[in-house]
Amino acid sequence: MNYLNMNKEEVEPVVNKLNILLAEYHMYYQKLRNFHWNIVGKSFFDLHEKFEELYGDARIKIDEIAERILTLGYHPVSQYSDYMKIAIIKESDSLITDREMVEILLTDHSTLLATMKNVISKAGPIGDEGTIDMIGAYIRELEKSSWMLNAWSKKTDETLNTLSISKIA
Repeated sequence: MNYLNMNKEEVEPVVNKLNILLAEYHMYYQKLRNFHWNIVGKSFFDLHEKFEELYGDARIKIDEIAERILTLGYHPVSQYSDYMKIAIIKESDSLITDREMVEILLTDHSTLLATMKNVISKAGPIGDEGTIDMIGAYIRELEKSSWMLNAWSKKTDETLNTLSISKIA
């Protein structure tokens, strides 16, 4: 039964991109666990808690992405060996500095955001509003997390970009 009123051939590219996103999130999730377990130094309390918050969020998104693939009528990729093959995000060393961890996560966020935009580029033309809505919310949340991690990595005397008042109209 086609309860979604979508063409199977049109949905396949969306499912393909969702499976890639699922793989990326699995790799990101495990990296966050690695960093959560191995953070040391003066940033321990802040980053230990932040990494736990981020991997909790990633765990939820992993389930939602897999369920969206199921909703679209396909089985999600579910073997870790396959995730490692199709994901751009790769494992990281455990014994690195707090700054290196945050830099790596910001790079991973960039990868996740690009993958999410690829999902939307496939879902948009076929009117897959369910996928677009889900991924749009993910983009907003990940952009905010990226801003916060980026702010953490700044020196206290660094500032953001500013607009001249003459450019605001």
